[in-house]
Amino acid sequence: MRWLCFLLLASPAAAQARAADPAPPAPKALRFDLAAIAATRDSFAFFFKGVERGYAVWQYEIRQLETTQEILYTAHSEFRPVEEERLRVVLNRLTGDPIATFHHIDLFSPASDTVMVEHDLEVKGGAIGGRRRVGTRSGAVKLTRVSRPLPPGTVLSDYSLFAAAVTNAVPGDSLAARAYSEFGDSLATLSFVAETPVTIEVPAGRFEVLPLKSGGFRVFTTRSGVRRVVKGETLDGAFSFQLAATGPVVPSPE
Repeated sequence: MRWLCFLLLASPAAAQARAADPAPPAPKALRFDLAAIAATRDSFAFFFKGVERGYAVWQYEIRQLETTQEILYTAHSEFRPVEEERLRVVLNRLTGDPIATFHHIDLFSPASDTVMVEHDLEVKGGAIGGRRRVGTRSGAVKLTRVSRPLPPGTVLSDYSLFAAAVTNAVPGDSLAARAYSEFGDSLATLSFVAETPVTIEVPAGRFEVLPLKSGGFRVFTTRSGVRRVVKGETLDGAFSFQLAATGPVVPSPE
């Protein structure tokens, strides 16, 4: 969900607050080892204030090309009664660079005039470009062209969720990387603070995990065996998603 990625990105207000404090040690460079991602299909349950409110399915496929490897990450989720979304991201498994991202969200809040948001973007020649669409209740759809330079090493804001399990974080680390906000069309800072490892229980079982805190959100990731996200939660505990099951990959259409 796009609001989770906004929670995980550093905000200007937070940056100003940090600037007023004594200077902390410089964060380490945050890196994502996409080669450590295995081909998996994971199902999650959404909870809001203790009540189950939806689901998500994340899938990672590995595609061997002639000279490289790609990861195709797809996701589908429904957070009742607020939104339903589909996400498809193509990544270079060897370099960690983004190649393309498509994200479509249908919104069902009667208080909002916006009923759909979507982006379809591709990284090419040191820039990210494509289109963004916004649909309103009247049936009108606003189309915006996107074209922005993407500095080398910049990741997508969505890495904060689907690639959180393959960071270079160890307990006690503070890490940061430059990230592109797909819906905000802006560059921001993606940062993680690695907390003390814990054992947690979710519907899929018990896992030893490393908590990673970023902004207003925390994700719990495995560090041995299959690297995966097991749980995510807002810092106040009101919302969480929890691993419910794992299964074989279902090949996506070409």
